Amino acid sequence: MSDTHAETVAYVRDTMVPQKAPPPSTVGLIGWGRENLFSGWVNTLMTIVSSAVILLALYKLVPWFISPTWEAASLTECREILAALGRGGEHGGGACWGVIRDRWQQLMFGFYPSDLYWRPVLAFAIFLLAITPVLFHRAPRALLYLLPVFPFIDVWLLWGGSIWHPVSALMGFVIGYGVFILVSRWTSSLIGVIAAVIVPVIWWLYLGPAIATDLARIVPMRIESVQSREFGGFMLSITIGVTAILAAFPLGIILALGRRSDLFIVKSLCVGFIEFIRGVPLITLLFVASVLLNIFLPPGTNFDIILRVMIMVTLFSAAYLAEVIRGGLAALPKGQYEGADSLGLDYWQAQRLVIMPQALKISIPGIVSTFIGLFKDTTLVSIISMFDPVGLASAIRADTAWNGIYWELFIFIGAVFFVFCFSMSRYSMYLERKLKTSH
Repeated sequence: MSDTHAETVAYVRDTMVPQKAPPPSTVGLIGWGRENLFSGWVNTLMTIVSSAVILLALYKLVPWFISPTWEAASLTECREILAALGRGGEHGGGACWGVIRDRWQQLMFGFYPSDLYWRPVLAFAIFLLAITPVLFHRAPRALLYLLPVFPFIDVWLLWGGSIWHPVSALMGFVIGYGVFILVSRWTSSLIGVIAAVIVPVIWWLYLGPAIATDLARIVPMRIESVQSREFGGFMLSITIGVTAILAAFPLGIILALGRRSDLFIVKSLCVGFIEFIRGVPLITLLFVASVLLNIFLPPGTNFDIILRVMIMVTLFSAAYLAEVIRGGLAALPKGQYEGADSLGLDYWQAQRLVIMPQALKISIPGIVSTFIGLFKDTTLVSIISMFDPVGLASAIRADTAWNGIYWELFIFIGAVFFVFCFSMSRYSMYLERKLKTSH
């Protein structure tokens, strides 16, 4: 066919057809519903049945939650309020939220003195400031200087007493770092590490406490002391959880590297520690911290119970984190290690600049899952008579004014735990999207 004839054919268009909008039944909420809820008779039937169950549950639960009992001072008053509204019954007419209004401070702070609530609140605010530049790259980098000193500020604010004791503990780490730098220059890194462990221990056991006591006499800088038995509620759970997370993360990295080490003694110690800790339930370790540990300490030694629990929870979490991070290290292709070697990097430079950033990125879901599990496991301390939120709930229910309360307390505790755990989960998803490089 000639070009002239092709130009005269009626059914050959010389312009594009304008695009039309898709049918309304295939896009938007209607399209999503047709595709996911009503795509066949089985899905349609399941959608109808599920909707009926959900509506029935809401019909029963919403009136129970929307209960005008916030001002009640006891369970008896709650029942009187509900009876006056025609919603009587033993406790089925509505929730008794008066217990939350009456005891929310106790659930948050335990038996901490009410006039000192500002101290744990300030400690938590400093913690948020310290980790902000770690979590978000746009935050001021100067806040990073708060991170290494935060644990010592936190201890001083929560427990009180002389400021020189936390300063003495901080000086032990400074001295250890200085010893490591000096000894490593003269000998080897291994000897430097050993010296950096031994010298701070000597300082903490013998020199530091005496110097701190003398400084406390000369320059008295102290705040009111608070005993560990007064800690409780979410303040106790957050204190244990945050401390364990911050301490377990670097320890887990060291254990993961040690388990993959070519040094027989280092590898054997790390493998033995990880397998032993992972083979023992956390509740057993908490009992050891609470009861058995004092047997092996010198008579008269005052080893704070919260500190003992923190150590055990940290070791438990570090063992699981080590396996998660080891999985990330094993997932890296061999070429990454060879590339680091080709750049002339030594072992620690390769780990810091090439290997560990990629391994940690791969391990983000497992790491955050371990952190979430660790934070929830802090409720186990109620087994050893520590008043975490669950332990306090039992104590509140033992009060004659609230004897019989059950669901309201645990719903409130579960909601607060959900806020913390859901926030960690969402941040994990944000971090994965931010570090995604496969596009």
